[in-house]
Amino acid sequence: MIEVKNVSHRLGGKTVLEKVNLTVEEGSIVGLVGINGAGKSTLLRLISGVYQPDEGQIFSDGRLTSKEEGRRNLFFLPDDPYYTLRSTGKSLLELYKTFYPELDKETYGRLLGTWELPDNKPIRTFSKGMRQKVGLAIAIIKDANNIVMDEPTTGLDPKSAAELMQILINLRNAGKSILMCTHDLFRAKAVADRVGIMKEGRLVMLRSREE
Repeated sequence: MIEVKNVSHRLGGKTVLEKVNLTVEEGSIVGLVGINGAGKSTLLRLISGVYQPDEGQIFSDGRLTSKEEGRRNLFFLPDDPYYTLRSTGKSLLELYKTFYPELDKETYGRLLGTWELPDNKPIRTFSKGMRQKVGLAIAIIKDANNIVMDEPTTGLDPKSAAELMQILINLRNAGKSILMCTHDLFRAKAVADRVGIMKEGRLVMLRSREE
């Protein structure tokens, strides 16, 4: 579960988030939509611990994400993850294993095989959809209970976007809490249990998919 409680944040003297409250329950997907500058990406960076809120608190499974223990059950997949020129699927796993020795190498290899991702080619040569799948493979073997994603389908062709959304649905069905920011209201409505609208740093509406 992800809990955002009365969070405000300023960047460069400007308030970019103001008194945001949001809960992502276990086994659910919440989609956040809004124009550029609405505060969506900033909120994800606060949840993941990249930024620290000026006011309020953020919890991952009841633990503050400002603390290392609160981030262990959390995985942040940015809009376009950075990989070095020589990073491969295999070398990326070895890097993560230095921080998380418990990562399951066999499951990782099986996921890459299922998604037709070679483990010996530079990840920077992959399409965006392939790079997103590599990130999700790490999230799965890390067994992160809570996953936050920034614009996961931007730039993807319809087939790749649909495949990625099905992966998220499978993770939701496995009990994961997923928060994704997107410009694509159609995709958000298709997979999210609840959809929130952000405007000028505020969460102005949060409704069920049916509503």
